Amino acid sequence: MPNSSRTILIAGFQHETNTFAPSKATYESFERGEGFPLMCRGADVLALREVNIPAGGFIRAAQASGHTLVPVIWAGASPSAHVTRDAFERIAGEVVEAASTRDFDAVYLDLHGAMVAEHVDDGEGELLARVREIVGRDVPIVASLDLHANVTERMLRNADALVAYRTYPHVDMADTGARAAALLERLLAGETLHGASRRLPFLIPINGMCTLLEPSRGMYESVSAAEAGAVVSASFAPGFPAADFAECGPVIWAYAHSAEEAEAAVDALYSRMLAEESAWCVPFLSPDEAVREAMRLSNGASRPVVIADTQDNPGAGGDANTMEMLRALVRNGANGAAFGLIYDPAAAAAAHRAGVGARLELSLGGQSNVPGDAPFAGVFEVVSLSDGRCRYDGPMMNGMQAELGPVACLRFDDVLIAVSSRKAQMLDRNLYRVAGIQPEEMRILVNKSSVHFRADFEPIAKAVLVAKAPGPMVADPADLPWTRLARGMRTRPGGEAF
Repeated sequence: MPNSSRTILIAGFQHETNTFAPSKATYESFERGEGFPLMCRGADVLALREVNIPAGGFIRAAQASGHTLVPVIWAGASPSAHVTRDAFERIAGEVVEAASTRDFDAVYLDLHGAMVAEHVDDGEGELLARVREIVGRDVPIVASLDLHANVTERMLRNADALVAYRTYPHVDMADTGARAAALLERLLAGETLHGASRRLPFLIPINGMCTLLEPSRGMYESVSAAEAGAVVSASFAPGFPAADFAECGPVIWAYAHSAEEAEAAVDALYSRMLAEESAWCVPFLSPDEAVREAMRLSNGASRPVVIADTQDNPGAGGDANTMEMLRALVRNGANGAAFGLIYDPAAAAAAHRAGVGARLELSLGGQSNVPGDAPFAGVFEVVSLSDGRCRYDGPMMNGMQAELGPVACLRFDDVLIAVSSRKAQMLDRNLYRVAGIQPEEMRILVNKSSVHFRADFEPIAKAVLVAKAPGPMVADPADLPWTRLARGMRTRPGGEAF
């Protein structure tokens, strides 16, 4: 138990914004959660202590230390284009208003770090600044951030400490919340932490950030090793390379008992990144190349080959409804294949009206308005139906209850298609099972995801391939039509400067 119990305001507001994406995040998006926990308030926030999200880890650690927690709101929505002004002001407004209702000893915020609203480029920096203005400089503010945060000077200036995930897939979210709690304990004990930060001069494709693979794995080993002696915390956020504003991109930062120690740790990590810049590039396969290679690898295999449909990842701004990977499976004669999740409420509703065993003529998906994408028209068999309720049992979001709305499994040729009424990234095998598909029994799985699926699918996979099919989340940031990126920023590792 600590020397004295403190009163801590806690709140969460998470969104990863792809400013090039087709649809925005409304207040209703946050109410639904869209792959995150449903919006909750007050004591209901404390129930998140059992979920693998940062707030869960922070709540457990703070309660174990005997602190009094005053939960306000937790809200997250699937990555998309900008958060609407209405959604930002309503949710941020609740946090700011709560901060003004009493004298708090500290504030903890569970943030993403890459939120862009319709009227604010730096959503987290704006929220932190508003809270800081209310509580003053003497009240410590600590926030946890996603690995994909676009960390800004305003964020660093208005928080006493920021700490980011170290895994992608993000299996250490609760651990990150616990690390934020440990930093807050130091601040509450009167320690003075000096910060240092440096911004890297190149953007990194999100597929290249996977910490199961090099060079990301080795970089994060160095980040952890940097925490020694006077350095109490080090973080590296490779950024979310699809937000068109000046502070998009990777940042390294650290806190230490002296400014010199913090700067030395950051400089060492920065030098490593520059020396390995070319290693952060990513090769991609075309849809047909990916399917043909998956068919070859799956021949005689006892485990499925998994293909990432990375450019329509709803965890990065896609709407999970592009159809080119389905076309590639069909035209190459793939068998024993499954594809999901496809977000098409109308198709799911039609399947539920028709019933299991029915044959339906549908135009599935294809609403992205991305060149090269169109609905897949054909006659589908309804194989299975469900209410879309399931629990995440994989490493990511473990323990969270998912509400996908009506779900259907449709068959076209020898391809099973999991169709949902709400968007969710295919990061947990139960998202196939809720549609009646057993992923371990398939030869090929095509997942609407970029990297997060690896946490639950790689243990069963013969191989993992990455396909670059048409979609809203451009996998190579050099292909995006940037207009406001910082001058001199290289749009890919080793690429041309903006």
